[in-house]
Amino acid sequence: MSAAALGPRLVVAGTHSGVGKTTVATGLLAALRAKSLSVAAAKVGPDFIDPGYHALACERAPRNLDPWLCGPRAMAALAARAGQGADVLVIEGVMGLFDGANDGGPSSTADVAGLLGAPVLLVVDAEAMSASVAALVHGYATFDPSVRVGGVILNRVGSEGHETLLREALEPLGIPVLGALRRDDAFRWRDRHLGLVPVAEQPGQVQAAIDLLAARMASGVDLDAVVALARHAEPVSAGTVPLPEPGRPVDIAVAAGPAFTFTYTDTVEAIEAAGGRVSFFDPLSAPCLPPGTGGLVIGGGFPEIHVAGLAANRPLLDDIARQVGAGLPTWAECGGLMLLTQELDGHPMAGVVPAVARMTDRLTLGYRIATTCVPSPVGPTGTPFRGHEFHYSTVEPAGEALLLDSRWGTKREGWAGADLLATYLHHHPGGDPRLVGAFVRHCALRDALPAR
Repeated sequence: MSAAALGPRLVVAGTHSGVGKTTVATGLLAALRAKSLSVAAAKVGPDFIDPGYHALACERAPRNLDPWLCGPRAMAALAARAGQGADVLVIEGVMGLFDGANDGGPSSTADVAGLLGAPVLLVVDAEAMSASVAALVHGYATFDPSVRVGGVILNRVGSEGHETLLREALEPLGIPVLGALRRDDAFRWRDRHLGLVPVAEQPGQVQAAIDLLAARMASGVDLDAVVALARHAEPVSAGTVPLPEPGRPVDIAVAAGPAFTFTYTDTVEAIEAAGGRVSFFDPLSAPCLPPGTGGLVIGGGFPEIHVAGLAANRPLLDDIARQVGAGLPTWAECGGLMLLTQELDGHPMAGVVPAVARMTDRLTLGYRIATTCVPSPVGPTGTPFRGHEFHYSTVEPAGEALLLDSRWGTKREGWAGADLLATYLHHHPGGDPRLVGAFVRHCALRDALPAR
């Protein structure tokens, strides 16, 4: 697959959230790879966790396609980069086929399928229906004529007789059933408050589940028909993904490990394109930041699950406090913000941000248009960018470094200074890498100054 055009591709979409899209998409990747095909994957929307399952199944870096965050014009280029060199690109949808931001702009799985000229493989939870499946699929196939539902996979089928009833009901529609998966507790992957448990926390268990899933897919799904559907995608010119201009090399430490898995592959690649030499470190075990660190990036994850281990690693927390306090350029998002607070659920953290973090039972979720209210490492006052929130925690006081706008209102949050941006907002640079470029340049400038 060249950077100039998209190759074979399809979108695995669901009728609703929780229908089993991740199971089907991950299983298809593993089953197709077992047939000696080169497969690639991407996830519609901002989710960090599902792409980790894709990455394990196809042994490629996780990727996201989010037209709200990155802009619709970036979708083809990002998809081409995700699928470069692959025989087929499997794109997992978000929520239901037509669900999205509902603000008038493209954001749904259907929008991405249209932008990429990709046929849709519709996953239907058939557990509690028979003939009604025809009305359901007919509605999804005709609701938007620009979206081509090219096949159906029936999920959670009860028996051979149940499958026969479902197939007979769908036959008059002319939309082929490409597979049927029986109810199986082996596919009930463990989840918690933000979705599935990240692969990094239990890679062996997830790999075993994927291997089993691949075998079930091979017996229950017509894999050749799936590949044929992907090869009937419309011709689409892709272009190239925008990257920051290269600058002076500087060492950038990026938090990783089980507690911090929410960093986009595109962010790391943008840092490297700008001149950043990325070193990953695990805040649960690293005794200090990597030697020579000239900039620090702490993305999101589940620090609340690992809070005791994080708090016990006092040498690292003290090193972070010392270096950030001395002017180390730092960009922290969500879980990273929580690590920089004084405490999380009563456990002492780095104490860089004068606030306290705690878990709640209230979900904060949504896209935001942000504007910086003070100068920070990503730009001067008034720097705009797009991002998203997804957390059950609060930080008090919330801070006032960013003005966040959404269709539901405006609020202030975040902490910032000349060398710090710490916020709940996650940023994806796939359509606009200027913030990452500005951050790396700032790191390089600070690194060139006398030792802190």
